[in-house]
Amino acid sequence: MTATLAETTASSLVFFHGQTPLHPGAGTAVGVVDLPIQRERHTQWPTIPGSSIKGVFRDACRDDADPAAWTSVFGPETENADKHAGALSLTDARLLAFPVRSLHGVFAYATCRAALQRMRRDLGLVGKADQVPVPPPIPVGQALVAQGAPVLVGSEEMVLEEFDFGVTDWPELGSLAERLAGWISADPEFAAEFVPRLVVLDDDHFTHFARHATEVVARIKLDYERKTVSRGALFYQEFLPAETVMYSLLIARPSRDGSGKSAADVLNYVRNRLPVVLQLGGDETTGKGFCHVHVADV
Repeated sequence: MTATLAETTASSLVFFHGQTPLHPGAGTAVGVVDLPIQRERHTQWPTIPGSSIKGVFRDACRDDADPAAWTSVFGPETENADKHAGALSLTDARLLAFPVRSLHGVFAYATCRAALQRMRRDLGLVGKADQVPVPPPIPVGQALVAQGAPVLVGSEEMVLEEFDFGVTDWPELGSLAERLAGWISADPEFAAEFVPRLVVLDDDHFTHFARHATEVVARIKLDYERKTVSRGALFYQEFLPAETVMYSLLIARPSRDGSGKSAADVLNYVRNRLPVVLQLGGDETTGKGFCHVHVADV
């Protein structure tokens, strides 16, 4: 039996489609990469903390014309935090599709059975688990690819990075890709690119790409007078590549400030006020972290 949230809540999925490289930082590290991204402990897949996302949403929806409505949804400022809690909850963002370099067709949007299973479970919380079909187990080295996909080499092979995959057609892949594209963005041009490029890999290869196919950039600080690298100022920073797709579960509850807003009112407030593009993660002033944000109609 699939557990669901209480009937008093209103829930949806909110999707983040990277337009530029994204750095949801994990602080400093002692490995080769000085500033890695945050990852789930058990999967090593990238993640973005729900607290970070909620902070960005809170700032983006700040309403000077109606501060009472904003406070009702997100909660009061810190000095008045004891008055009541906000009515909005967000889970940590989870990885759905990872862009992987392809020998043909430039790149593929790669996902895997485990990622789709997890999304199905998340949708089960809002009673919509049947919206995401899960493919049968995929042998290592095989992939589910739509017929005629631009990433195919011939008709029975696909090459991603240095790996060669045998391909199998899954009848439900096309309808799943179209549904996901509509949830990720309302732009038909995005759907035209996403649908034929979506491939379902075995879990092991997907995890390998999520761990090792990120962007690692060398950063330096120059000595102003000498125009050489300042001592100790060379470091390496990890980024999620542009085109990465992640999602978070958005849960609205009735307001707790006595204003009488229902859970649906809270969800609609966020849906109507969120900008189409937000910046997440670090390096905001260097253009990193621009994401297309879309609250799905599931």
